[in-house]
Amino acid sequence: MNVQFDKEKTLNALLYVANRVQRKDFHKIFKIIYFADRQHLADWGRPITGDIYIAMEAGPVPSRLYDMMKIVRGDSYMPDSEGLGKYFQIENWMYVNPLVDADPNKLSSNELKVLDACIAKYSSLSYDEIKEKSHDVAWRSTARDFSIKWEDIAREAGLDEVEVACLQEYSTLHPLPERDMTPDELCDAIEKEIDYIYAQD
Repeated sequence: MNVQFDKEKTLNALLYVANRVQRKDFHKIFKIIYFADRQHLADWGRPITGDIYIAMEAGPVPSRLYDMMKIVRGDSYMPDSEGLGKYFQIENWMYVNPLVDADPNKLSSNELKVLDACIAKYSSLSYDEIKEKSHDVAWRSTARDFSIKWEDIAREAGLDEVEVACLQEYSTLHPLPERDMTPDELCDAIEKEIDYIYAQD
């Protein structure tokens, strides 16, 4: 599945979650954003961040968000050339201290609703509880330290094979995320696009 990483949405998702959870450690934030990406994909045909999730021992890790955090923490080979340090700091190696809140104009109303729902559902869980919940079928079907396929995340989110096929087909023409569409709307859109392509032949 052709999923496009959105750095701006990822930064704002991080700030949104970090400002609304009590324990702001990497593990909890990573998992809440994973659950939100998974749910938004099921509801609206695209994830929020488009990050590449790695199946690590403690569960899925958004690799590009993790890279951004390491840049701020100071253990990345990349310098903070984009000024990420003005948005958040890393304390005691693994806790996010947000310096500003998310820009509400950078996240859609659907994205904010899904983030709120995932914060409400998962923020009070212990390390072991949220780890267990993140060890879903998508994680279990991926070798450790390899990237989890978005197709598997979509199936874990509850999409059936027809809906997953529509997502795959649509993303070959338009990298996700592009805009919010329910799975049914995606299937309709890809049928119309294919009909249009055939009509041009």
